[in-house]
Amino acid sequence: MSNAPSIICLGHAALDRIYRIAAFPPAPQKLAALGVEEVGGGMAANAAVAAARLGAGVAFCGRIGDDLAGQEIRAGLQREGIDTAQLHAFAGGVSSTSAVIVDASGERLLVNHRGNGLDADAAWLDVSIVRQARVVLADVRWPEGALAVFRAARAAGVTTVLDGDFGGGAALPALLSEADYVLFSTPGLAEFAPGDPEAALAQARAHGPVHAGVTLGGRGYLWSDAQGVQHRPAFNVAAVDTSGAGDAFHGAFVWALAQGYDTEFCVTCAQAAAALKCQQSGNRAGLPDEATLRAFLAGR
Repeated sequence: MSNAPSIICLGHAALDRIYRIAAFPPAPQKLAALGVEEVGGGMAANAAVAAARLGAGVAFCGRIGDDLAGQEIRAGLQREGIDTAQLHAFAGGVSSTSAVIVDASGERLLVNHRGNGLDADAAWLDVSIVRQARVVLADVRWPEGALAVFRAARAAGVTTVLDGDFGGGAALPALLSEADYVLFSTPGLAEFAPGDPEAALAQARAHGPVHAGVTLGGRGYLWSDAQGVQHRPAFNVAAVDTSGAGDAFHGAFVWALAQGYDTEFCVTCAQAAAALKCQQSGNRAGLPDEATLRAFLAGR
């Protein structure tokens, strides 16, 4: 893997504790977990790991506290070879953590605490790092940072990709205006524009992106670009755990985009990475390397 980052990921980094149960109960009650593990999480952080596993040089920009969770978040990214020089630890801050409940069918319930004392001001962020990149990905969890890095990327002629998950709120129009691509989750698109997905994607493109798409879980990926509206079904796999599937999609999409592949192949790579991730438990354990991804595609 190259040390020079060709991909910059900015946004949410967390530490997740995953509890496995047989099935979700019909009403709140005490349950015995079948297993528990602690893993790195966060949308942009997971996408960064997905891209790094595929062989990209990746730098991560984000905010953590100077607590034990923050230390493990940083260490987890560094173990993947990711540059964390722009991962800022705030004195007295509390890092983001999540509890993820996963049943035997792979469905999940996620409860996230986004942290405390993590200043939103992006003045400390060194946006000059985008000049050596090919693609910048940002999620919606830190709009101030996303806007700063997107604007620097635009000025440098670097492609920008927005992870349009739920929670963008009032910041979303400004983020869309600086994004070349926006990849929505189903809840994120519904928050932006409730109703018909195709109409919502057209509305998103009106803000500026050349590509607006939405991940539909097992129903595949729908997108709108200059060629019209297109859909690709998902790969049919036996899901063990869907946690982080969208992040795997985003990381593989930007990896393929940085390689110069066309949109259809970027989507194919993204769907394959998501499918492979779903066949293993945890946010990151199933994220493939390039050889595994290409072998999966060759077999279909």
